[in-house]
Amino acid sequence: MLQHQDRQTLAYAWDQVFCAYWRRYPNPYSKHVLSEDVIQRSVDKDGRLFTRKLLCKTNSAPKWTERFLPSHIVYILEDSTVDIKAKTLTTHTRNIGMKNFMTIDEEAIYKPHENNQSWTITEKKVSVDSSFYGLSSAVKRFGLERYKQNIKKAYKGFNITLESMYGAHKAKNSAPFNIVLKQNIKDGATKASEFAKSKVPIVIAADDTQ
Repeated sequence: MLQHQDRQTLAYAWDQVFCAYWRRYPNPYSKHVLSEDVIQRSVDKDGRLFTRKLLCKTNSAPKWTERFLPSHIVYILEDSTVDIKAKTLTTHTRNIGMKNFMTIDEEAIYKPHENNQSWTITEKKVSVDSSFYGLSSAVKRFGLERYKQNIKKAYKGFNITLESMYGAHKAKNSAPFNIVLKQNIKDGATKASEFAKSKVPIVIAADDTQ
């Protein structure tokens, strides 16, 4: 198993980052994201918002992998928890397809910057593993390097979403957070469903593997 940690600063307040998170697709750097759908959402007694998303993504792969991969399309499960009181957004993302070839498991947390409450820190930890006989080491190295490339694009795409919503810098006069929160939860769920339907039909076989 190979592991990697990443830490980035977003020049926006946590509440802005949280609201923009649900609208980060599509963007110019997310062409590999074919569909996105909210499949479960609930709020617990402490007011924490739980969301489960199913995403369908595609990505190019080295020629040496083509004979082992039935498809370049993979399904991703993303669980997130928003704690407004603690001001944290935590996510857990992992592939549920092609798992025999490679597994990528990412945990992330978005929280106010310790030195500047107008900024948000994102901390990500990823584990890449493979049990593919004879090629597991090569597959893990490929998976980790591809993740490092993709995470750079993800930050660029997210910043574009933030800029489109709040401008190049933190907005001075944004709408009250509770109003934005309610509207974005509603809009995010609707937009995700419409975006998923407009792209490709999602069909998950019981024996779907990666």
